[in-house]
Amino acid sequence: MHGSFPLRRLRVWASPTRGAASLRAWVRRGEVGIVLLAVAAGAMAGVLAYVLGAAAQLMHLVLFDLAPGQRISGMGGLHPYRALLVPALGGLLLGLLGLALARWRPRAPVDPVEANALHGGRLGLGDAVVVGAQTLLSNGFGASVGLEAAYAQAGGGVASRLGQAFGLRRADLRILLGAGAAGAIAAAFDAPLTGAFYAFELVIGTYTTAALVPVIAAAVTASLVGRWLEAGSYQVEHLGIGAQGWEAWPLALGLGVLCGLLGIALMRGVTLVEAPLRRLVPWAWLRPALGGLAVGGLALVTPAVLSSGHAALHLAFVTEAPAWPVALVLGLKALAVAISIGSGFRGGLFYASLLLGALTGKLAAVLLAMVAAPGPDPLLLAIIGMSAFGAAVVGAPLAMVFLALETTANFEVTSLVLAAVCVSALLVRRLFGYSFATWRFHLRGETIRSAHDVGWLRDLTAGRLMRRDLRTVRGDMGLDAFRLAFPLGSASRVVVLDEAGRYAGMVAVQEAHYAPAETTTLAPLLQLRDRVLLPGMTARQAMAAFESAEAEALAVVDALPSGKVLGLLTEAHLLRRYTEEMDKLRRDETGVG
Repeated sequence: MHGSFPLRRLRVWASPTRGAASLRAWVRRGEVGIVLLAVAAGAMAGVLAYVLGAAAQLMHLVLFDLAPGQRISGMGGLHPYRALLVPALGGLLLGLLGLALARWRPRAPVDPVEANALHGGRLGLGDAVVVGAQTLLSNGFGASVGLEAAYAQAGGGVASRLGQAFGLRRADLRILLGAGAAGAIAAAFDAPLTGAFYAFELVIGTYTTAALVPVIAAAVTASLVGRWLEAGSYQVEHLGIGAQGWEAWPLALGLGVLCGLLGIALMRGVTLVEAPLRRLVPWAWLRPALGGLAVGGLALVTPAVLSSGHAALHLAFVTEAPAWPVALVLGLKALAVAISIGSGFRGGLFYASLLLGALTGKLAAVLLAMVAAPGPDPLLLAIIGMSAFGAAVVGAPLAMVFLALETTANFEVTSLVLAAVCVSALLVRRLFGYSFATWRFHLRGETIRSAHDVGWLRDLTAGRLMRRDLRTVRGDMGLDAFRLAFPLGSASRVVVLDEAGRYAGMVAVQEAHYAPAETTTLAPLLQLRDRVLLPGMTARQAMAAFESAEAEALAVVDALPSGKVLGLLTEAHLLRRYTEEMDKLRRDETGVG
């Protein structure tokens, strides 16, 4: 009997069900398990980045008849029919895909920023497939958008699914989602620091010591996998820039201001294209085709407007050109981006903003050289403009600084980039208030401005916090009967209903007991007759209602004007629960407690 006990115990622990449960518990208990999951997510993100990049390049080769190794935006010229019609065909296919999705999957896909802000890091693989297909279709057919949205969605989707399989807590799942997105961006650019801070600033919404190791581990792993697979489809080549004097600092600050203003103009331009298109073309499925036709028309002037612009950025770094060709490409690329996004193509502006910034810096250098030869180093201003414009549009200033560092390996240049990025980001924040991602949320009616976790606050509603076990009385009840039913000390306040059972107001018990002798009914004592809460009100909305009513408690009714009473919520209970949730969130983010 005793000899068989260890064997039975071993069999129990060795069983698949018990082993899986033990593994899940071990991962949830400590940081090491989260880091290992982040490494796994980073490896998968690196593979997915390779697959997406290779698929897009294959589509370019086939659809635009490119030679192996050629990039679409660096071509001297394309066949006119292909340049004009391929983007239009891609827009038509995208519109038809949108029709199918509206019928079979009407819910809009959740992106990584929204998932971390509102859903506690829960991002479905179905959303990743939908966004990946839409982005690949847009980029592959030449629309002026990048694959970054697909990269981040794919990396974040597999990481979130992995975390859900292990039953991670809300805070850990948000970190793992960010780690997956960091890995995808790091593999695509072969830039682990850029990917990591992209995740900190955009996908997680804050930098914490608890998130540092998992995110860095995922970014480094994905970058190594990407190098092994040669997945750096967006890789910016390493550039050498000489030492700079003090005169470079005013140029960097001025270029930061210029890029910030142009970034705002670009984001506004997307809306200026989208609004008239919605009025003129009521059929949403047709708009991408018309937008593709317009982008194709611009491609007849220069193929640099097509796709993300990888080859065009390379040419901007390594070639010299007069002012007017640079200005022409800059204007046409910005127009193509606005048309592509405004007409309904799906994709990111990460790489497009890098190209626009580099062209802005190059143009500034050429114009300054015309004023005072030989002028500043064009490559230096291109690097500064690339980062400053990216910070303005993407909204990840430190990611842009690290991209410049990983591109140039020059700390002196990085210092200049840091100054320009800070100016650009501050200008956009003060004058506009949004990055491109949060601007799109704003246009959809969402109020989130970052990936900071506010989903718990939306769940903290008056309906969830209210007391349901409240006593009510009829409004025609006599005051003497009320005093007998509610002696002093039995309650603070009582909800009063009218003859139809609807909310009529509240009576303070103490006031009822000390009312003048001529008062015989509850009617003169009714308070807060038109001040109520609805069950869907968030904690912040309820706080505003308490402040406006100057009340300590409010009734929660099902709807207006029906006024059926569901419960009672006190301001003290609301503040206590709000403080508890804030304290819990702070502990989760800092990894303390």
